[in-house]
Amino acid sequence: MDSASWYSKLKKPGWAPPSWIFGPVWTILYILIAVSFGNVFILFVQGELPWQVVLPFALNLVFNFAFTPLQFGLRNNLLASLDIVLVLTTLIWAIASILSHIPWVAYINIPYLLWVTFATILQLTLTYLNK
Repeated sequence: MDSASWYSKLKKPGWAPPSWIFGPVWTILYILIAVSFGNVFILFVQGELPWQVVLPFALNLVFNFAFTPLQFGLRNNLLASLDIVLVLTTLIWAIASILSHIPWVAYINIPYLLWVTFATILQLTLTYLNK
């Protein structure tokens, strides 16, 4: 069974969005992430930001990119739930750490924060419903 079929068979809450919405939303979010996180990493390399400010951005990318292999590769809802909580936590940390240095980076990541908050609640609900 492929990943799409597996995911379609999971019990989902009535408020879960249709599967097709994830692609367009993540496309927009990855553009925002590339612009804002890229700026943070460039400024770090140029010596304008300390590593403590950049660390949550790097961790967020690691956890973000780990989600799909955990959820759809391993088909492990529990690990995916743990991972998305880490995505949310590192994103909040990143926004808080950058706000006083580059406020626009914090603000441009608000849509990402809102989506990840929703996605975290959805993933935790999926995990609960499919235990």
